[in-house]
Amino acid sequence: MQQEFHDQLIEFLPKMRVWALALTRNRAAAEDLTQDVATKALVAKDCFIPGTNFSAWVHRIMINHFISSVRNRREFTDMENMPEVPVPAAHEDRTALRELDGALNRLPADQREALFMIVLQEKSYEAAAEVTGCAIGTLKSRVHRARLQLRAYLTGEDAKAA
Repeated sequence: MQQEFHDQLIEFLPKMRVWALALTRNRAAAEDLTQDVATKALVAKDCFIPGTNFSAWVHRIMINHFISSVRNRREFTDMENMPEVPVPAAHEDRTALRELDGALNRLPADQREALFMIVLQEKSYEAAAEVTGCAIGTLKSRVHRARLQLRAYLTGEDAKAA
């Protein structure tokens, strides 16, 4: 019985390497992953039920091990080696919000209402159409025109889509 398991695992190694390479996208890391998974499979061989899908069982071990290793690497990242990410200054954020508020206030009331319901309140078009009492197509058109007009206001383009 154990010899049969070992033979099945050895026969399965090429397929495991392909899966590992697809996950890691690095040949050395794929070899390490394959070796780790083969070791885990050998340790857990008593958990495998003969006659069930060996491929799925090994694949699940590989996926779980890969996810765990990614999590472990992420948890212990050295902050000094992290790339610097530019963060906008607070005054830039306030300016952008003020510009957005001004652009929203310039929209026609029906477009502003439709945009708020769909984007901010995350209502479905059906629910928003029912609240406003207009057809779904009309509501979709209002949201589309509001987005176009907002983009025009914020980029300084002259759009007459409203």
